[in-house]
Amino acid sequence: MALLSLVDLAVYYGRLAAVRGINIEIGEGQAVSIVGPNGAGKSSTMLATAGSIVARMGDIRFDGRSILGREPEAICRMGIAMVPEGRGIFSALTIRENLLLGTFWRKDKRAVKSDFEEIVVRFPFMAERMQTHAGKLSGGEQQQLAIARALLCRPRVLLLDEPSLGLAPLMVAKVYEILAKLKGDGMTLLIVEQSLTRARAFADRICVMRDGVVQAEGSGRDQADVTRLEDAYFGFDETIGKATAGN
Repeated sequence: MALLSLVDLAVYYGRLAAVRGINIEIGEGQAVSIVGPNGAGKSSTMLATAGSIVARMGDIRFDGRSILGREPEAICRMGIAMVPEGRGIFSALTIRENLLLGTFWRKDKRAVKSDFEEIVVRFPFMAERMQTHAGKLSGGEQQQLAIARALLCRPRVLLLDEPSLGLAPLMVAKVYEILAKLKGDGMTLLIVEQSLTRARAFADRICVMRDGVVQAEGSGRDQADVTRLEDAYFGFDETIGKATAGN
């Protein structure tokens, strides 16, 4: 049974359909990437999964239970945490204060202390900089802070919306090194990316979205699969070899 399932999920903004009946399943411990061009519906899918917007139709099931319509805090408590596009950190707050926001609902103070110690091991640059304001961090450090804050929610599923956005190549590599370690520890990951190449290098499975629909799905491990995913990403009809998206 899938740990997280999006079932015929549809998201609207007024009359505009951003996501049109998609189906995605993620098994425990898997890393799945949703890729596609701007406006494909990727972020809307993530926001609906985290409860930040309400899907108009379909269902979202986590560990066998529907979470559709639940508040973001309730979904976080159940075990799904999100690192939003743009990181969502508070520049005027310190690293420590930003991290504490990931624990605001937790009552297990001793475990929180232990988790803080683990965060410093996983993100060593924070060790001597807990009182540094987040606005003074580099983009890559801010992204790591956003991931660390989400981990303090103790999630079973981590949602990441374009974690490489705006980062230098070395920082992108660092962020994905962190995600690889999380995956190795058994974390389930759903990652939005624009780069199909990056998704192929990391994910167990890739879902290509375009115009609010999952156009293709696969592992990207063999050339035929890669070609099919690329055709879907760039909007080519495999039968006639012409661009069809938006026509």
